[in-house]
Amino acid sequence: MKAKRKVLSEEEVDEFVVAQAENDSAWGKPAKVCKPKLTSLALPYALAARAAFFASLHRETSLEDWLKRIIQERLDIEEAAFAGFKRELLSKNSR
Repeated sequence: MKAKRKVLSEEEVDEFVVAQAENDSAWGKPAKVCKPKLTSLALPYALAARAAFFASLHRETSLEDWLKRIIQERLDIEEAAFAGFKRELLSKNSR
């Protein structure tokens, strides 16, 4: 049987951390926290103008939000098609 761990209160955890604060061997490597890189995409003017027209037609507040939604929808369709193709390929190979 597994032994149950004692659940520490927030105060007990704080006391433990403060007691270990100066002991470098009690700590692992520091975690590096980075902001995700923002990606920009250059679109030809004609394509951007068409996208802006349809974004306004769909009453989207910003072109960027509309593009994000459209890209997400398209990726969902592509992933579903890919999964279906993969299933079909696996079922043909298992026969």
